[in-house]
Amino acid sequence: MEKNEIESKQEEPTTFESTLEAWNSLSRDDRLSAFESLNRADSDELFLSLNSLDQAEVFQIFGTPTRRSLIRLLAPDDAADLIQELDETERAEALDLLDVRTKREVSALLAYKEDQAGGLMNPRFARIRPDMTVVSALEYLRMQARDQVETLRYLYILDFDQKLHGVVSLRQLFAADPATLITDLAEKDVISVAEDLDQEEVSRLFSQYDLMAIPVLDNEGRMKGIVTLDDIVNVVQEEATEDIQKFGAQEVLENPYLRTGYFEMFRKRFTWLVLLFMGSTLTATAMSAFEHQIKAIIALTIFIPLIISSGGNSGSQAATLIVRAIALGELRLQDWWRVLLRELVVGLSLGLGLGILGYLRIAFWPGSEALYSTLYFDVALTVGISVVGVVLWGSLVGAMLPFMLRMLKLDPATASAPMVSTLVDVVGIMIYFLVATIIFAI
Repeated sequence: MEKNEIESKQEEPTTFESTLEAWNSLSRDDRLSAFESLNRADSDELFLSLNSLDQAEVFQIFGTPTRRSLIRLLAPDDAADLIQELDETERAEALDLLDVRTKREVSALLAYKEDQAGGLMNPRFARIRPDMTVVSALEYLRMQARDQVETLRYLYILDFDQKLHGVVSLRQLFAADPATLITDLAEKDVISVAEDLDQEEVSRLFSQYDLMAIPVLDNEGRMKGIVTLDDIVNVVQEEATEDIQKFGAQEVLENPYLRTGYFEMFRKRFTWLVLLFMGSTLTATAMSAFEHQIKAIIALTIFIPLIISSGGNSGSQAATLIVRAIALGELRLQDWWRVLLRELVVGLSLGLGLGILGYLRIAFWPGSEALYSTLYFDVALTVGISVVGVVLWGSLVGAMLPFMLRMLKLDPATASAPMVSTLVDVVGIMIYFLVATIIFAI
């Protein structure tokens, strides 16, 4: 009975859902086999469910007839995303597989950068004129619905020059009197974006105003297309991935981990590791400057890792909070002084809390005299005071570095935890041994 059940399961045909679920774990050859094993409807649905990078991989596997049918499944903005993933030599060939109208639309989209609103938008959207009545607008809308417009939720009101005059929802249209003019129903206070606006700013507007779609305008107010919520979901994932990778102190990977070549992976990680390594050598230089103090009080060396980690941890915490707040638009460049004052108070409080714990741990730990010499009270005081200074310094560096990078037109995410730790370590060592010099009068 059990054997028959196993054989029955093995004979079940591959489905769209099971293939999509296993897709990321399959090799290139297995993906081809899985894709070809699906019926036409399921293979089309699978292709539409993949991201642009995977779509390009599938697209490249097949010959011209299959390529033509696949790329023509896509909306113009999605077709543009697929083509951007191809090599330069293949892009013209892929464009030629499209019908004349779509080719013109996709070519226009490819003129924008990938991370601009113009590169995200779909040029096919529902449009009506302000002088139409409701009944004529509905009739015109039926005609557009056959033309694969992106969404029918919102209808954009354009004049003969294609300038945006307002928006009306389909629900409003159905509820209105058939003789009512569209201009009388229009919501004229429309949130829109410029065609060259960065995708991160576009995603922030979606979040801030809880939008489902947003119109894209050129410099003269003509409407070029719409960016929809499903487009922006991919943007948010992409931006989050980039920020996480930068925060790990490495260059952003262009491809998924398993599809990134060895030498590319080495190059993108090694450069930052070299910079951080060279920065860490400054810690050794700082310690050598206090060689006399180290020889005089050997017990001081025991707590060097404690001092370094305390500053690095507080700096990483502050940097993470500030980078995220800047990314969400909660903080602007001019807010730096407010953050500075707040971190002065918070960093000092955190430092005092940890410093007191450090002092009590050393001064009253059983066997402290045997562990830390007869001067263990002085060692405890040195560690306690140093922790206060190092944690305060770490908090300030971690909070201010993202603002400095933004001022220099760089990505605040570059203020990664390893970078902050490296900057804090050197100063932390100096603070520690300067405090020791004063307390021990070495």
